[in-house]
Amino acid sequence: MCIRGIDLGIGRGLRVAAASLTLVFGAVGHAQQADMTFFVTGTGSGKGADFGGLEGADKHCATLAAAAGAGKRTWRAYLSASASGGMAAVNARDRIGKGPWVNAKGMPIAKDVQELHGTNSLSKQTALTEKGETVKGSGDQPNQHDILTGSQADGTAFAGADDRTCGNWTKSGEGSAMLGHHDRRGLKDDEPSKSWNSSHPSRGCSDEALRGTGGAGLLYCFAAN
Repeated sequence: MCIRGIDLGIGRGLRVAAASLTLVFGAVGHAQQADMTFFVTGTGSGKGADFGGLEGADKHCATLAAAAGAGKRTWRAYLSASASGGMAAVNARDRIGKGPWVNAKGMPIAKDVQELHGTNSLSKQTALTEKGETVKGSGDQPNQHDILTGSQADGTAFAGADDRTCGNWTKSGEGSAMLGHHDRRGLKDDEPSKSWNSSHPSRGCSDEALRGTGGAGLLYCFAAN
């Protein structure tokens, strides 16, 4: 009986210790997410590339960040918008603050806007969601490496009549949007395939069309402060 009592006591102690470690590691993870200043959205709009414009895309970023414990910052979607209706074009690079940016695990992405559009640290291993999860990329099923940007490689909007923003992020049917590869991989070993923000246009603006080119209607989100 005495030995059995000791065994039961040890068992209880181990369960308490395990529960304590879970709480500690959970708190550490939550603290890291509170400090994050960059993430890839874990979900899309549910309406393809239609976020209700830039304001709606920013709100999508802010909502996901708040749910992850990082709601005290001002979040901006990395999206450009074309000149339309007398309104000037908007450049993604001008919307996201000055940096530096780190992901949900505290891993650096870029120290400033110049480095972000130069030699940054974005990869499949660092372009994590707001929950610190990896986004499926080239070679995974399904491939979701296409991230909506509507931007040129330097982070500026496209000029001309060609739509590269799915109607400035209001279309969920016909149209097209420029995409980047969060995993820096594509069908070829060339610069467009490795581009995180300007790889190729989508086949359309619906969820189905975005899935068809290897995406899920996801966004890059940056803390602007």
